[in-house]
Amino acid sequence: MIKEGDTVQLSDGKNRFFLRVKRGEIFGTHKGNIKHEDIIKADFGGEVQTHKGHTFLVLRPTLYDIIMFGIKRKTQIIYPKDSSYITLKLGITDGMMVLESGVGSGGLTIVMANAVKPSGKIFCFEKEEKYIKNAYDNIRLAGLEKYVEIKHHSLEDPLPENFFDAGFIDVREPWLYMENIKQSLKKGSPIGFLVPTTNQVCATLESLKKHRFINLEVVELLERHYKPVPERLRPEDRMVAHTGYLIFGRNS
Repeated sequence: MIKEGDTVQLSDGKNRFFLRVKRGEIFGTHKGNIKHEDIIKADFGGEVQTHKGHTFLVLRPTLYDIIMFGIKRKTQIIYPKDSSYITLKLGITDGMMVLESGVGSGGLTIVMANAVKPSGKIFCFEKEEKYIKNAYDNIRLAGLEKYVEIKHHSLEDPLPENFFDAGFIDVREPWLYMENIKQSLKKGSPIGFLVPTTNQVCATLESLKKHRFINLEVVELLERHYKPVPERLRPEDRMVAHTGYLIFGRNS
């Protein structure tokens, strides 16, 4: 049953729209307007028509749908192929207090917030204030705003000490802030980084070793889709290949 405040996906097989339903509101598309009450009545799996007679199927969106097709991007996002692995690798689960910097458009934040609910929280430290409102809007679209707190804060400034159960850092020069990062993590806590180039990997590894992090790993994940045609199954012409290098370790 769709409740007021739920996020829904409207699809006609070609177009996708995402919205949080609210009674009395009207959602406009290039195919016509739709009353939110009609969406609520249709329920997930039902159909609604615009005032022009165009039909949309009402779907319960997955987090993948929201991240890949629903959120507004003002920065590059961490793709689900990486964010799902990061969340599992860091052992993020209910009740954990998690450090994230920077939040960007909130793609990874959404995945981690879903993992820490109902009693955990993601604490995001974002240096660029211009990204914060959009990130919050995207997190609200996923219905996870209760589990996220975003601060306009640079990693060069003090962080809560011995507070976080895990952390993930996506900034240009993470090695500059390693001492702050280390002090903010509980002993034994896992930490991850994403950097786009190999020279950044080397600089990050050097800093991790200097600050006595252990169990260091470097991973790159590649994703290849296939054309779903039984008569001529073959890979797609393009693939999501290099998106970044993932570095993991543990605070000692």
